[in-house]
Amino acid sequence: MKKKPTPTFPIQKPESEWQEELDPISYHVLREKGTERPFTGQYYLNKDTGIYECKACGNEIFHSSAKYDSGCGWPSFTEPVSPDAIVVQMDYSHFMIREEILCANCGGHLGHRFPDGPKARGGIRYCINSVSMGFKKEE
Repeated sequence: MKKKPTPTFPIQKPESEWQEELDPISYHVLREKGTERPFTGQYYLNKDTGIYECKACGNEIFHSSAKYDSGCGWPSFTEPVSPDAIVVQMDYSHFMIREEILCANCGGHLGHRFPDGPKARGGIRYCINSVSMGFKKEE
């Protein structure tokens, strides 16, 4: 089986720059592919209307209209603001096979995609770490 090439991203910075710009937990999640503990994230219960952005670069990722309560412990969405906002790649870490979600602008790790979302909304669940996002509230 032919291996897909590693994607390249418009924003490229040395890791030392990312470390200076991001708080420690956001750096761990976005740059080292970590995760936050479930049910602890800032946006897990957020019901405000607005846009969720990549915390590292400001790329618009999800609109609040796509957010729903999946009960998984992380903010969940049914679709990104556009297909070009994210990159999906296979993740074989931790003895699992998952689809990893990356910011298409900077390559930051956002979370994972699963096929257990609401069937009426496409059946996909984007499970995203709060610490990998910022939020612009609509007035």
